[in-house]
Amino acid sequence: METGSINEYLKFFVALLAIVNPVGTLPIFINMTANQDTETRNKNSSIASISMGIILLVVLFSGESILQFFGISVGSFRVGGGILILLMAISMLNAKISNIKQTKEEQLDSVDRDSVAVVPLGTPLLAGPGAISTVILYAQHHASTAHYFYLFCAIVLLSCLTFILFRLAPAITRLLGRTGINIVTRLMGLIMAAMGVEFIANGLKQLFPVLGGS
Repeated sequence: METGSINEYLKFFVALLAIVNPVGTLPIFINMTANQDTETRNKNSSIASISMGIILLVVLFSGESILQFFGISVGSFRVGGGILILLMAISMLNAKISNIKQTKEEQLDSVDRDSVAVVPLGTPLLAGPGAISTVILYAQHHASTAHYFYLFCAIVLLSCLTFILFRLAPAITRLLGRTGINIVTRLMGLIMAAMGVEFIANGLKQLFPVLGGS
């Protein structure tokens, strides 16, 4: 059974961090929990982080079965996932939340919710289509137990980091301000754009081997 290098798993973590973009989600989190006391807000931060982690872990271990059930090749999914990530990256480069993550109708609906931890925070804002696609694609790289274990650890680490950032949301928002958060979002968007192009290129090579050269 083959296992990837440390750099591969570091790349996976950075890619997932860029897509989930917990720093960019902080203003939304604060806005949705503005009328809540500290205890309730902290509870929502915990539930949102845990629900994101659970969703991504379920996808990690069931992604291959999902592709097989729908008869989708890994190459096709790479191209589709790459396009999806690229579209999200374009929105992030403009310091905006992509409609792929949350539409205006969903945003208005979330205002009326008493509990926003699982929906829309846990999903689709954190564990959205882009993050789910990325987990499925990286899971296909190798079939070893160690490979899945390292991806598992990366997802758990990201969930813990998101939890810490949400708990410190008021302080971080005051420190960075809207401009600082927008800068971070644009940097994450740039990383996502490069990753999306890479997914598309690798997918096209799988679909059309002649593109890979001799």
